[in-house]
Amino acid sequence: MRALTIRQPWATAITYADKRVENRVWPTSYRGPVLIHAGKQLDRRHGPMVAAVVRGLQLELGAVLAVARITDCHEDDGECTPWSASGNFHLVLDEVTTLPLPISWPGAQQLWTPPTVLVDRVREQLESENAAHVLREEAGPC
Repeated sequence: MRALTIRQPWATAITYADKRVENRVWPTSYRGPVLIHAGKQLDRRHGPMVAAVVRGLQLELGAVLAVARITDCHEDDGECTPWSASGNFHLVLDEVTTLPLPISWPGAQQLWTPPTVLVDRVREQLESENAAHVLREEAGPC
């Protein structure tokens, strides 16, 4: 299990819209469950597509908003999604599951390992079998 801190409004676009690629300047070989954590800072460099998606939504800061799976990481190929940034590595997300209630928690840079107490709090909110499967670990590199 890993967590990824993402500035707002990008974390909200992943949680509540169709943003399924997170752009990073670094690659990762990790594949598996990831907590989507909204950072404490806003990224004000976004365009009308993001503004349309997040309009009217509360932008939670410093909280876990969702759980997802990282299924791939690849270099920019120019054809990924409208959310892809050129020149970046694209972390491909799938099975994004919104938490009923955000969990306030400090984040960290890069992919970070969430403490057991945080993972337990996420699991409590994902009691149904349909949502809990996203948290299952799979064998693979970290």
